Amino acid sequence: MSERDLPRPPRGTFSPSTLDGELTHDLETLRRAGLYRTLRNVSHRSDATVLLEQRPAVDFGSNDYLGLAGDPRLAAAIEDFLTHESTGAAAARLISGNHPVHTQLEAELAEFKRTEAALLFASGYMANLGAIPALVGKRDVVYADALNHASLIDAVRLSRAESRVFPHNDLDALRRMLTEDAGTYRRRLIVVDGMFSMDGEVFPLDRLVPLAREFDAWTYVDDAHGTAVLGNDGRGAAEYCGVEGEIDVIMGTLGKALGSAGAFIAGSHALIDFMLHRARSFVFTTASPPALAIAAREALRIAQAEPWRRETLRANTRRLRQGLRTIGHPGEGADDSYIIPVLIGATDHTVRIGDLLRGTGYIVGAVRPPTVPMGTSRLRITVNAAHTPEQIDGLLDTLDTAFRAITEPALPSGMA
Repeated sequence: MSERDLPRPPRGTFSPSTLDGELTHDLETLRRAGLYRTLRNVSHRSDATVLLEQRPAVDFGSNDYLGLAGDPRLAAAIEDFLTHESTGAAAARLISGNHPVHTQLEAELAEFKRTEAALLFASGYMANLGAIPALVGKRDVVYADALNHASLIDAVRLSRAESRVFPHNDLDALRRMLTEDAGTYRRRLIVVDGMFSMDGEVFPLDRLVPLAREFDAWTYVDDAHGTAVLGNDGRGAAEYCGVEGEIDVIMGTLGKALGSAGAFIAGSHALIDFMLHRARSFVFTTASPPALAIAAREALRIAQAEPWRRETLRANTRRLRQGLRTIGHPGEGADDSYIIPVLIGATDHTVRIGDLLRGTGYIVGAVRPPTVPMGTSRLRITVNAAHTPEQIDGLLDTLDTAFRAITEPALPSGMA
């Protein structure tokens, strides 16, 4: 029988062979393990409130630390820009997609971060996937903290450099690795999060910098959760740790505290020029919409002009952490960390609490594997400058009820 004689599916249908069956089996495995996830519609963000599936809710799960994502000034800046400019950039920046607002934002970000230059990327994930493989390859080694973000892990794998993982925040272990590897590799790059997204801890960069210099290693800091928040002036983890100007490569995002979208790499002129030539996730992609750069510029201006946002964020953090101690479930991490993990352990308990909170109008991240290691499922509570004392106290009351509920065989009727 020739190929043309084989039976064909009806026109307009898809015949995936065994694909659907195998994927359905894998999805059922996720369901049984309590790891199946669904998308929920969130809209009409204003300060700390949203509509969750068209019902009002207070968001304690976002990374909108300064409360800027719903600030009308960002929307007004975009609206004004779009009256005389296009929606999209229409090309990669090295072709015809480089708009003056991209360049202006990069200059402002470099000044804010106290570096020589900066380069925009579509997201933090794309920035890491572009920058790290551009810097290191097969003859090189990367030293990575055990709790680094997934984008950093994937970037190191993509680079094909040797990967050496040291225990979380353990600089003594890192020193031993650096000593053992002396003279073995062409380049040595130390990659860490500035603030760890699931634990709220700041890496001790003040101890890392002299260690890296001692062993002639480069430093790479993912400052996604510190940019515009950490430090007296919000310049990030380097300011917080007193090492501004001493980190070789800084990645920051615009979609968290700055309420817009995108990310950037900041560092020396040589670094940024090299990224422009070799970071594949920059070179081979359409530029981000210029209107988003306009929004980010406005957010950066507001963040610097309104330091009360960071002060309010810290006050709100203290209130929530004190309340958690009062109800007997203190959050992990430093007292001033606005990312507050409350360890639950069991995945099913974590999911039940998350469901109860959503049902009563509070959004909190119920984080489980593979985002965190097995047995460390947790609530990831994030505070922002827009939360009111009443909203914080309301969350604490609901959490107290939820913590009690997990010791019962089932949630009370109507609370699921």
